[in-house]
Amino acid sequence: MSLIHKIGLTLIKGVGHVHAKNLLDHFGSAEAIFKAKGSQLMEVNGIGPVISGLILSNNALKEAEKQLVFIRKHKVKVLFYTDISYPQRLKYCHDAPVLLYYKGNVDLNHPRIISVVGTRNATTYGRMLCQQLTEALLPYGVVIISGLAYGIDVTIHKESLHLNIPTIGVMAHGLDRIYPPSHKPIAQKMLLNGGLLTEFIPGTIPDKENFPKRNRIIAGLADAIVVVEAAGKGGALITADIANSYDRDVFAFPGRINDPCSEGCNFLIKTHRAGLINHAKDLIYYLGWDDKLPDQSGLQSKLALNLSEEEQKLIGLLDNVTLSLDKLVLGSGFSQGKLAMLLLNLEIHGIVTALPGKVYKLN
Repeated sequence: MSLIHKIGLTLIKGVGHVHAKNLLDHFGSAEAIFKAKGSQLMEVNGIGPVISGLILSNNALKEAEKQLVFIRKHKVKVLFYTDISYPQRLKYCHDAPVLLYYKGNVDLNHPRIISVVGTRNATTYGRMLCQQLTEALLPYGVVIISGLAYGIDVTIHKESLHLNIPTIGVMAHGLDRIYPPSHKPIAQKMLLNGGLLTEFIPGTIPDKENFPKRNRIIAGLADAIVVVEAAGKGGALITADIANSYDRDVFAFPGRINDPCSEGCNFLIKTHRAGLINHAKDLIYYLGWDDKLPDQSGLQSKLALNLSEEEQKLIGLLDNVTLSLDKLVLGSGFSQGKLAMLLLNLEIHGIVTALPGKVYKLN
C-alpha cells in the first residue's frame, strides 16, 4: 500500500478516524479510496455527499509528499492501522488513530507495557514512588510509557532510563520538536532505549486540545495504567477515564487526604475507577506477572478431555505462559464474545484460572 496514500488519508479535512476506518474496511486500502468515484464513496456507512466531495477535491496527496521528505530524512517509522507493526492493544480501541509516527527501537507490541501518569507538580512522595515502581518492575521486562510532560511523566522516564528500562514518550505534537524544550536531552536518550510516538504530523504545535487526544494513546498502548499522583482535575484523570472506557486496568497510589496532589488518586480509588496499590508488587500480583509457570505434568490429560478444537487451541496458547484477554484474542482469532464463553467453560472444568487483571493461566 502506498505510503503517500496512507498519510494522505489522514490529511483529508472532514475525514476522521471513524470515517477512515469505514473507508478502509470497504475499499481495502488507502490508495483505493483515492481512486474511488463519488458514487462508490457514498456506498460507505457515514459517507455522504459532503465528505465524498472532500475526498474527491482534496489536496492531501501533495501535502503527504511534503511530509514524506521529513519522514525519510529523519528515519521516522509510519505505522498504519492495517499494518502488522501497528500496536495491537491500541488497534482494538474504538477511536485509535489511523496512523502513528514513531522514532524508536522498542516493539510497540511488547508483551508487557505499563503506562504511568500523574501531576505536573510532582512532590517528593511522587518522585519516590516513581523510583520504587521502576526498581520493582525492572526484573519483569516491561516497557514504560508516559507523556514526556513536567512532573510525574518526566520523572518516570528518567527513572526508567537510569535502570535501562525501555521507555516511550507519547507526544501532543509533531516529531519535529520536543515540548517542553527543556526535556529534549531526556527525549534524545529515550531514542536509544525506547522512543517517541505521536499521531500528529511534523509541524503540529502542542495546542491545548492535542493533549487529551494524546492521552487516549497512552491509555490504549498499555496493559495497565498507573496513576502516581494526580490533582482533582487534569490530564492524569482524563487518561484514567479513557483507560476505563477501553476496559484497561487502572491502579493508583493513595495519598494523604489533605494533599492536593493525591486528591485525584484518592478519588479514583474511592469511586472504584482504580485499584489501590501500595507497592509495585501489588501491581505485579494483579497483572499475574509473578512468572510462576503452570505445571506441565497434567497438560496432556487436559488435552485428552472431551474438549472442542477451539478449547484445545486456547490450552495450547496458554502452555507455559499467562496471557491477557487481548493477547488471547490476537492469538486465537476468536471474537471477545466467543473467547469469553470458551474461557468460562474451561474455568468450570478447572482447566483455566482467571487472574486479576483479565489474565489467564492453566491450572
